[in-house]
Amino acid sequence: MFFVVKVTSGQEKIAANMLQNKLSKDQLPIYSIIVVEGMRGYIIVEAEDEITARTFITKERNIRGILPKPLSDEEVEKLLVVKSYAQEIHNGDTVEFTSGPFKGYKAKVLRIDDVKSEMTVELMDVVVPIPITTKMNTARIIQKAQKS
Repeated sequence: MFFVVKVTSGQEKIAANMLQNKLSKDQLPIYSIIVVEGMRGYIIVEAEDEITARTFITKERNIRGILPKPLSDEEVEKLLVVKSYAQEIHNGDTVEFTSGPFKGYKAKVLRIDDVKSEMTVELMDVVVPIPITTKMNTARIIQKAQKS
């Protein structure tokens, strides 16, 4: 069974590491500890039952409690599905930033690094165009490059 554990916001990985260390000392039937990216203030613990989960998390720093209702397998699966932000951005495309310090700016794509999911762009409408490397999920395509 999967249980949602409330932790101090921003301390999810620290709390999970503390629980992992505790798990190596205790012989409780705890099967996994999951930190879900984007789920601030919560981690998921897979345990045999609720009593085991509650016993496991008691008296630990940064742990604030456990939600009474366990998660279903389908709910956990939805949380663990890797979301792909990669768009079909190519060299020469024009993009507009949707977040970050350049939000609202338009830029021309110079290079793509699919491994890191990064792109190098040159801002448009600026006096001195400077190449900037940023994550691909911070921008959206507004115009595809002309195919020759």
